[in-house]
Amino acid sequence: MIIERVVTNLEKMDKDEIKKRHIEKVFLESAHLMKRIQRIKTDHGNELGIRLKESRDLLAGDVLYMDDKNMIVIDVLSDDLLVISPRCIKEMGTIAHQLGNRHLPAQFEDHHMLVQYDYLVEDLLQELGIPYKREERKVKQAFRHIGHSHG
Repeated sequence: MIIERVVTNLEKMDKDEIKKRHIEKVFLESAHLMKRIQRIKTDHGNELGIRLKESRDLLAGDVLYMDDKNMIVIDVLSDDLLVISPRCIKEMGTIAHQLGNRHLPAQFEDHHMLVQYDYLVEDLLQELGIPYKREERKVKQAFRHIGHSHG
């Protein structure tokens, strides 16, 4: 089976609609959410090809296939993350500036900044005294690098 479009996302579906279907999952690393063309295998051992026609990243909860009884859904494997919890706007600005200079992609959940684990960033956080935790956590979308040059 070749998947050319995402049907919907679980967050947009009625809970009863989800419950009446058997869910088969595809577990992806967050970096693979950016790939529009890939070969995958479900948790039931079924092989699928993804060749998305539209230019978009996959998201956790995306439904790749659905009929009256079944659906195939994207799930994301946990990443090794630094969960940064600045106490004030000055700390947020300081760490955001430092990470921006390194071109590190970040995501935000509630009052936390999430970055993929890097021992140099951990050293920087310790040096600056900014609270953080290292956690294995699932993210909903890929960490996307933004192209930029200093030229």
